[in-house]
Amino acid sequence: METFVARSDVTGKGTYAGQVAAGAPPGPEGERLPRPSRLRRWEPLLWGGGSVLTFLVAWQVVANAQLVPPLFLPAPTEIAQAMGLMFADPTIWIDIATSGQEFLLGYALAIAIGLPLGLLTGRYLRLAWSLDPFIAFFYSMPRIALVPLLIIWFGIGIYSKIAVVFLGAFFPIAINTMAGIRSLDPALLRAAHSFGASELQVFRTIALPGSVPFILTGLRLGVGHALVGVVVGELVAAQHGIAQRMSVAGTTFQVPTMFAALIVISGTGVLLTMILQRLEKRFDAWRPHQP
Repeated sequence: METFVARSDVTGKGTYAGQVAAGAPPGPEGERLPRPSRLRRWEPLLWGGGSVLTFLVAWQVVANAQLVPPLFLPAPTEIAQAMGLMFADPTIWIDIATSGQEFLLGYALAIAIGLPLGLLTGRYLRLAWSLDPFIAFFYSMPRIALVPLLIIWFGIGIYSKIAVVFLGAFFPIAINTMAGIRSLDPALLRAAHSFGASELQVFRTIALPGSVPFILTGLRLGVGHALVGVVVGELVAAQHGIAQRMSVAGTTFQVPTMFAALIVISGTGVLLTMILQRLEKRFDAWRPHQP
């Protein structure tokens, strides 16, 4: 029973979705279609890179023409020079290590608590009824307003920043996991129980694999919220960190350095999001589709 559910009903192997996930969609009569050309596979990257390059060139032209004062809009070349000077300073690695530690610990804590809670509340209706008011209340509350309170509780050190990051990433992870469990086919769950499958077996072979695409979506959304938490926490009160360096640059009118620090933060988010998007596409065949 377990083998049949895990391989046929959940992963979709042997079906059209499974063959698409394997990279070889079947033709009209079951025969495999030719793989896309190399240019076709790189087409999204070429379009994205071309649009970014066009934007940077236009930005440089506007900056050289001084249509906007340099204090408000420095040129990309000035930002690149500021980034080189920023990374030449040895203290930048202390800032990166501090922000990275805050992000990783807060994000990991959000996964460790949000993932099991989302699975349980999605699976057990009475538990969801009990916790839904609290989840809705704290999710609708602006986490930025809690930063002064968290600083009073945990101090201006790293623990208050971890708490802000945790609150930012927890809700997307928990809510998407809950939605993934609730999207499972009830007939499939009833069939598993009718064949004598235990609750642990249902979780392991049906609930968890079936909710993987939703879990990855929650993790991807949680990255952005976690980075916002890092920035907010360091802007309010911090001794080290990339956002704290960006705040100092802003108060001293070092606008290119401010842009350089912002690019470091945003680039980290883009890289992590791209990694999670690739994982999400890999498991997209597991996502339930309407007939």
